[in-house]
Formats: sequence, structure tokens, C-alpha cells
Amino acid sequence: MKILSAAQTRELDQATQTEQRLISVELMERAASAFVAWLSSRYSSADAGEILILCGPGNNGGDGLAVARQLLQRGYRVRVALLPATRHSPDWQHNRQHLPKAVPSSEISTKKLPDIAAGALVIDALFGTGLSRPLAGLAATVVTHLNQARARVIAIDIPSGLFADQSQPADSAVVCAQHTVSFGLPKLAFLLPQNAEYMGEWSIEDIGLSQKFVADTTTPWHYTNAAAVAGALPVRPKFSHKGTFGHALLLAGSRGKMGAAVLAAGACLRSGVGLLTAHIPGCGYDIFQTSQPEAMCLTDAKADFISELPKLDGYQAVGIGPGLGQDAASLAVLRQLLKAAAKPTAKTGKPLPLVIDADALNLLGQHRELLKLLPENTVLTPHPKEFERLTEPARDDYHRLDLLRDFAVQHHCLVVLKGACTCLATPEGELHFNNTGNPGMATGGSGDVLTGILLALRAHAQLSPFEAVRLGVYAHGRAGDLAATHSGQAGLVAGDIVRHIGPALKEWE
Repeated sequence: MKILSAAQTRELDQATQTEQRLISVELMERAASAFVAWLSSRYSSADAGEILILCGPGNNGGDGLAVARQLLQRGYRVRVALLPATRHSPDWQHNRQHLPKAVPSSEISTKKLPDIAAGALVIDALFGTGLSRPLAGLAATVVTHLNQARARVIAIDIPSGLFADQSQPADSAVVCAQHTVSFGLPKLAFLLPQNAEYMGEWSIEDIGLSQKFVADTTTPWHYTNAAAVAGALPVRPKFSHKGTFGHALLLAGSRGKMGAAVLAAGACLRSGVGLLTAHIPGCGYDIFQTSQPEAMCLTDAKADFISELPKLDGYQAVGIGPGLGQDAASLAVLRQLLKAAAKPTAKTGKPLPLVIDADALNLLGQHRELLKLLPENTVLTPHPKEFERLTEPARDDYHRLDLLRDFAVQHHCLVVLKGACTCLATPEGELHFNNTGNPGMATGGSGDVLTGILLALRAHAQLSPFEAVRLGVYAHGRAGDLAATHSGQAGLVAGDIVRHIGPALKEWE
């Protein structure tokens, strides 16, 4: 699913009207109907009480007026408060003329701000995606008044004051909604942590926008949902064997951190790899062989950390980092691996696929000269702090996306920036946001599980680098969602995610 800029969204509306021979007010009516259907499915007229709709002078305000009329027709009690302006959009004027007299309406002023009781249901229809500057004056006062009221706030399309695809000044007035109902496609702003306090939960409602325009429009931003990965996991041939699905090598673990190696290995095995060999320090042999009997195990000459790189012949992918530690000898192993993996393999003629995580990322951050050794299509899986060590501190989430995109293009790699709506950056400069996962996954070892999943899928000969990583990120989040249904979010641990990888992947066979 594509994510469009604010300008492209306006073009999409216009293309829909042209293609379907609509006038703009008819498309507005569709949006209002979709919003009202959403609201009425969650709030009965009794639960809602009297609904206050705050309407600005543009098309977002026109949406609000259309919603008021439709809610009244469904038996809801509604009142409207209008932000004064010298000019109003034509569709606003149309819907203002057709607002029934049964809907009380008043004009907002500094001396007469709307009464908002705590817990009241308020619909924010002040300003939409056309906003080009921070709110000021009376508009900012109204937003501050609303945020202080402790009401149940639902925003139409986007919370007023929030820009759809760029950052706004830190002190800007922005509506803090409990839910945002938007139309057609998600907006970039919905996916970034810095906007969470404004968005609340968000939903996308279908209003029949032009699919041709979307298909023909180029954007760097994409949203990975279930439809995007449907059928992504190839069917296993009847006469396949363990060699069919790749042999992966995992370099992981150090004294006190063997759990990371165990989790990554378990996730790799559960993600369909044919064979897994783990190279671990001597101190972890009993732990690893007991907990992961399906994996083969090589032990390093050093007891506490990894100091040797095993021969890479016969492996289809290598993962390094979980629990690795940052000893100088392990740094030397990482350097050797990068150089060795860059050589084309006899079987594929391409570099050996790598997945780099955790302490291996920290070593890269401390020795950035190693970045130039990254083989093409290497997968890096940093969280924001680890990514900062590879690049620079970000001014805000939008700047971080710029850094992410530039890094992936410069180093010809795939970067998985972990977090809510985990973002995958490709060497072509695309950013793919993920829609699975939950806050319960913010727990130690969750990233090690992701490394194991990605390692297994990168060893799969039938999946391209992009397909493998996108599916792996989605499956990781989906396994976490399935796990949370059993343990709850607070009680979820990384091992629960491992146990639900199989059911998650089964959905896309």
C-alpha cells in the first residue's frame, strides 16, 4: 500500500472526481458517510451523548458539517461550533446551506469558546491536510481549549494542526485525538513516534478513490499490510529436503549473553531454515545444545567470546550479532566476515547474504570505516539508538527517515529500523512501514528473534532480499500479536514470539 504526500493526496481526490465524474461535494459526502458509519459502529446515540463538531472554514470543516447532518439523520444529538473566517471553501458553503436547523450552531470567538465537558464526544474538523503553516490566533486557542477539556476527541482525516508529511515546530498547537479516521491511504505522519500523542488510534476507511492514480503515482513511502505479503512464502515442494531451504550460520553469544544466541537460533529454526549451524563461545556449549537440539553447534577456541570465523563454504546466509559482545577479537571476526562475504559465491555468483544485529551493529558504529565493506544487500537491524551510532543524532523522526533512506542507498543495503511501525529502507531508496506488532514486544530478546527470522528467510533461495526482509519483519510482528492474545502485552517475553512464528508464517503459505 502506498503512502502519498499531502500534495499527491489532493491530486488523488481530483483524479477520482475526473475518473468517476463526481463533483467535489459528492466525494465529501462519501467521506462523511464513511466517517459516520465508523462512529455509529462504536458509539450508540445514548453512549455518544451530545456530540460537538468543531468546524474550520475549509474542506475539513465541510466534512464536519456533512457529518453533522448525517448524524442527525441517524438520531444523534449534534451541535456545531464554527471557526470564523473571511473566506470559506465552496464545499463548506454547500454543506453549511444544507445543515438542518435542528442542529444548533454557533460561531467561536475568544470571548465565547465552546463549552466542552470532561468526557464529551468531540469531532475535530477544523483543519485537514491542506494546512501549510502552524495554527495561530483563535485557531490555536481553540485547539488548546479542546486539549485541556479531557474530552473524547475523534479527528476527521488528520488531527488539526498536524502536518501530513513534515514536522512542525515543537510548540505548535495540535489537537490530541483519541482516534483519527482517515480515508483511502494512511499518511506518513500516522507512522512516526513523535506524532503518537496527537493521532491516538487511527483507522483508514475506503471511499472508492482512484486505484489507477495510486498505481501510477511514484512515492518512496509504502505501508506493509496483510495484502502486501499474501502468498509471499513459497509452497514447499513435495520432494523437498533439508537442503532445499538453505543452510544458515549464526555467529552469536558471549558469557552472560547466551540467551540471545538461543533466541535467535530458535527463531531461525521456526522460520523454516533447512539447516542451522551456530558458532558460539565455549561457555555456551551445554546451554545451546540442550535448548536447541535441532541446530548444529561449533564452539570457539575462546570460552567467553567469539574469536574465530569458521569456513563459510556451504552456507546460504550468515547472521552475526545477538549477544556477541564487543571484544577486540570479535571485531576482527566481523571484519573478516565482511571481506569474505563480499566475494561472489560459487553457487549464486553473488555476495553471501548477511544479517547484522545488536553488538555487531555497535562494533560497526565504533568503526565506521567497516561500513564500506558491507556486501550488497546486507541486512542491518538497528533500533534508533544503534542507528544513531551508525549515522548521527536525528533532529526529529522525519530527519531520521532522511538519514535512513540515505544510508540504505549509499551502502546498497537493507536497513530495518526497529520500533512501532518498523521501517524497512531499501537500496533503491524506498521506505516500507510495517503494520504488525504491539508494545508487548518492547522486551529483551525481541530483536534477537527478528534476526533469526531474517536469517532463515535470507537463506531461502526462492525469496529476493527485499521479499525475505519484508516478510520477516511482518511475520515477527504478527507472531508478537498472536503471542499477546495468550500472554497479554505486559506478560509477553521473546520466547513467546518464537513459539508463534510457525502459526504466523502459516498464514502466508
